[in-house]
Amino acid sequence: MLKTSNTYENFLQNNPHLFQKDHLNHFFQQVLIEKNSNVTGYYHLPFADNTTIFEYLKNNESFLDSIKTLVIIGIGGSSLGTKAIDTLLSHQPHRKKIKLYFLEHTDPITIQKHLRHIHWQKTLFIAISKSGLTIETTSLLKFVLKKYALLKHKNHLLVITDINSPLHQWCCKENIQSITIQPNIGGRFSVLSAIGILPLGILGYDIKKLLKGAEKISQQFFVERKEEILKKALFLINNEKNFPINVLFSYSNVFKHFNLWYMQLWGESLGKLDIHQQRRGLTPIALIGSIDQHSFLQLIMQGTRNKTITFLNVENLTEESLYIPNISLEGLESTDFANKSSFNQLLNLQCVATKQSIMKENIPMDSITLERLCEESVGELIFYYELLTSCAGILLQVDTYNQPGVEFGKKVLREKFTHLK
Repeated sequence: MLKTSNTYENFLQNNPHLFQKDHLNHFFQQVLIEKNSNVTGYYHLPFADNTTIFEYLKNNESFLDSIKTLVIIGIGGSSLGTKAIDTLLSHQPHRKKIKLYFLEHTDPITIQKHLRHIHWQKTLFIAISKSGLTIETTSLLKFVLKKYALLKHKNHLLVITDINSPLHQWCCKENIQSITIQPNIGGRFSVLSAIGILPLGILGYDIKKLLKGAEKISQQFFVERKEEILKKALFLINNEKNFPINVLFSYSNVFKHFNLWYMQLWGESLGKLDIHQQRRGLTPIALIGSIDQHSFLQLIMQGTRNKTITFLNVENLTEESLYIPNISLEGLESTDFANKSSFNQLLNLQCVATKQSIMKENIPMDSITLERLCEESVGELIFYYELLTSCAGILLQVDTYNQPGVEFGKKVLREKFTHLK
């Protein structure tokens, strides 16, 4: 279960109308219009018919039980979501003992390191690209095709791509297994499509529960009309100039890849020219507590007052508690206050103490707390952030689902290679 709280009401002196019912209702209607327009398909993913995915898992059950390694070939939205969820849930006992590697970087050292111990006979390679024209993904796919002669061992290769994309057409021509998604599901919003849930299903996770969590947030927002996400987006965007930086302070190392997923989702979706050709966006920063209490926290507390802080933590990280021994070390007696406490309790109290310190400094803050880490709670968290991003994009009046700045870089790269030849 996902619980939220915030201090935003303390900062509404100049905008007392912001959270009024008529204003919230108008904003909700804008989100509903976007959902029903099908400009993006991610809104509907929690309720999608995933028959093709489950058929693949069932029809290839014997082969999938035999693999020892899963290699994802993809970058950005094709890999970050899967990596985030696996890192959040990999401690669970039903996670299969399959080594997971991501080929997402064209750094030759990284490529060699990941592939050094790969035995293709016990490996499934999944190439993920919406178009197939992403240069990193295409180049890495070509490399493994040649290195492991995969066109002769086609059951060891699976492709996930847009329906009728150039990559899909290549798969049909070469008789390569492929699973397609709809083109209106953008990469960074695609983790609850086949791009994420198929690899996660292979790893042993309960993908139905993952989608159930996302469905729960969707129902709360669109049916029960809970307003927490609307209020957060309204506050952040209406204070864009005063607080242009949003800091996600996540309390556990298991959030390290979720933080990266959030930074792509937030930065690539909202950093745009709006309909008036004005530069807009909020800068995302992601931290890990309690580690970054000893570094970045100082800047938050006494640096420029231009940041909002979101705390993310889990009430119960593990079922088995680890305790700090009741040992007193000479000269270090001042640390004995934590003796006999669990590490989970210590981590959560560090989070609470940091929250209270920030509240005393009158810094805008909100918090997200998961009761425990499981497929359902992670599905809730993923869809919460996707909805929040969409709401922020509507208020900014930007196209949340394109990335023209990124596409410009791709065009320049192609021109550089053309000149070399």
